Amino acid sequence: PWLDKLEAATDDIRAELIEILKEDSAFTPYIEFNPRLPQTGNLDMLNNPAWSAFYLWKHGELVAQNAARCPMTVNALADVPFARVKNRSPSALFSLLRPGAHIPPHTGEVNTRLICHLPLVVPEKRRFRVGNDTRAVAEGKAWVFDDTIEHEAWNDSDRTRVILLFEIWRPELTLEERALVSAMFEAIDEYGGGQPPVPI
Repeated sequence: PWLDKLEAATDDIRAELIEILKEDSAFTPYIEFNPRLPQTGNLDMLNNPAWSAFYLWKHGELVAQNAARCPMTVNALADVPFARVKNRSPSALFSLLRPGAHIPPHTGEVNTRLICHLPLVVPEKRRFRVGNDTRAVAEGKAWVFDDTIEHEAWNDSDRTRVILLFEIWRPELTLEERALVSAMFEAIDEYGGGQPPVPI
């Protein structure tokens, strides 16, 4: 039911997004340099505005000033079964991929949650690959995938691509298992000095 509610709100969500897009500085690079983490793997997207984000929730906290600009989007997400882990999740954001940009193959960290995309501004020449499946997505048609499977995205058009991206609990997990996952990550963070290394 929450997915139907989200899709039904596509036009309202897109209208709020369009207003934000008028202010280019509202978006920041999706992958930002973190001095606490080693910089490994493909660094092409590090601090690269070609893949940018406008966060509504980040590291488990509502980004109040951004959420205030998107009341209809926040309302559309009200029933979503967000993965919730202190200082880590949920995260919910508008994810922007500029013309000609390519997000290199990568994987998520954990399989206790899934990623949901709601395409909002979708140029013709765009692709998204998960494992061996490369798909063309449609505006207003949400879909969910396990990001521990290698995935990548292309925007081969001359227009910006934007989706609403957020994380949900894996539905197979019981409430008890979700609580255990949350407790485990909180213990890891406490052991590490209270600062999570990466969001789940």
